[in-house]
Amino acid sequence: MTLPDPEMQPEFYADVPLKRVGAWAIDLVVTLLLTLVGVVLTLFVSVFFLPALFAVVAIGYRTVMLARYGATLGMMATALKWRGIDGRTPDAITAFWYSAMYVGMWTVFPLQAASMVMILLTPYRQGLHDFVLNTTMLHRIAPQ
Repeated sequence: MTLPDPEMQPEFYADVPLKRVGAWAIDLVVTLLLTLVGVVLTLFVSVFFLPALFAVVAIGYRTVMLARYGATLGMMATALKWRGIDGRTPDAITAFWYSAMYVGMWTVFPLQAASMVMILLTPYRQGLHDFVLNTTMLHRIAPQ
C-alpha cells in the first residue's frame, strides 16, 4: 500500500494545514481536561509539577490514540488520518516518538515554527516530526 501522490491526487492533501490547526485545538482541550483530571486525582499535589504533568499527559494521550486508531480525537473530528509514507499505520514506538517530538518542539519555538512552515510547503504536508519519522497527515476520505 502506498499513499496517494500529492501531484496526481492533491485532494488528499488539500486543506490539511487548516485541518491540522482544528485538530490541534481540539486535542489541546482534551489534553487540558485530562491534565485537570490528573491534578484532581493526585489531590492537587501535581499542581506543583504542572508542566511535567501536562507533557506526560500530552505524550500519553497522543501515543495511545495514534497507536490504536491512527488519529487523535481532534484528527478524527477533522477527518485526518496519520500514515507512514509507505501508506501503513505506524506502530506504537513510532507513535511514541511522534508524540514526544511534538511535545518537545513546543518547548523550542524555532523548531515548532519550522514545522509549521514545512506543513505549508512540503508536498505531503509534513511537519518536522513527520519528516523525521517518514509520516504524514491526509484526508481520511478525500473530498470530491
